[in-house]
Amino acid sequence: MRKKLVVGNWKMHGTRAANAVLLAGLKELGPWNAQVAVCVPFPYITETALAVTGTAVAYGAQDCSAHEQGAYTGEVSSAMLADLGCRYAIVGHSERRAYHHESDQLVADKAKAALAHGVTPIVCVGETLQEREEGRTEEVVKRQLAAVIHTLSHCIGEIVVAYEPVWAIGTGKTATPEQAQAVHALLRQQLRAATHKADAMQILYGGSVKPDNAAVLFQQPDIDGGLVGGAALKAADFAAICRAAS
Repeated sequence: MRKKLVVGNWKMHGTRAANAVLLAGLKELGPWNAQVAVCVPFPYITETALAVTGTAVAYGAQDCSAHEQGAYTGEVSSAMLADLGCRYAIVGHSERRAYHHESDQLVADKAKAALAHGVTPIVCVGETLQEREEGRTEEVVKRQLAAVIHTLSHCIGEIVVAYEPVWAIGTGKTATPEQAQAVHALLRQQLRAATHKADAMQILYGGSVKPDNAAVLFQQPDIDGGLVGGAALKAADFAAICRAAS
């Protein structure tokens, strides 16, 4: 049985005061019989680490550089994240792909850099509304994941995959549990062709997971938890999702 994993992606939200309240709330409402993590903005990693000390909540970053070190102003390396004790780094989030024009290969290189320093990459894949309506969902997600499989080779079994249908994030549209499961099963099949660890790998769903849909999503056989956006900013909502994963 794969353990469920729930990861809160705070995106570009938070203040020191608000973060303290949120993390204190999570400590009060936990623990849960699921793996739980929060991926926070870079400036708040150290304070988050201190706040979750003594709990089962892990922490990580929302991105990392593909470079080891050097003259890359504004970049943050995986070595730095490891130095701060980060367990996870999200790579290839749809917002990074769209707003920063990150290619499939760059995402794969970032995943490789993270693994090299013991940071688990949460590799995001997903199609836009136009791509889904054109019937290209399978083509798009398989292409995105193939770049990572090719780059990581035998290490592919060490990553977490997150499927985030871009069309279901903040649009009012939602993927049905069956639609989500179909893509998760497709990704699992692709991973099986690349590694014997595929059936032990966690594939998260990242399309507007909320307290009222988490349980039915997590009941699907290939959905191993969630990458949670807006609901991760409210302790009660995030805790409810963690309970659903338990």
